[in-house]
Amino acid sequence: MATYENSKGLSYPLTKMNFLVTVDGVSGTAAFSEVTGVESSVDVIEFRQGNANSLAPVKIPGLVKHGNVTLKFGYTLDSAFKTWVQECVSEVRGEIPRNNVQIEMIDINGGAPQTIATAVTGTRVWILTNAWVTKYNAPDLDAKDQRCGD
Repeated sequence: MATYENSKGLSYPLTKMNFLVTVDGVSGTAAFSEVTGVESSVDVIEFRQGNANSLAPVKIPGLVKHGNVTLKFGYTLDSAFKTWVQECVSEVRGEIPRNNVQIEMIDINGGAPQTIATAVTGTRVWILTNAWVTKYNAPDLDAKDQRCGD
């Protein structure tokens, strides 16, 4: 896998990692290829007062629900980001570490970046409020697979 290295010695893969993810209170970033589950919905409550002239109920907004956001095919060299993930899914922990998470779509048509992105600067940014990791899936490990060490 090809990597890009900046003047600080930090590197990341030059693949289809189009989403830069930063977590408030956690130093460092991670890059991901795919983001799914960014959705919100509002429950509809049908309500009819007993003294209403109409037999049809009135619809009013109810609870707001948000989907579980899934980040796929990620890459980071930052130990603080990895630690945050481990704290969220650990069997032994104190308070669940909820943080605001920013997902920025990176412009892949701009060519190779000249510096490492350390902050969200784009216009296509999604912010998840009070988010935490609910599930972590590591890639399959196969000693016979020649790509395992790349």
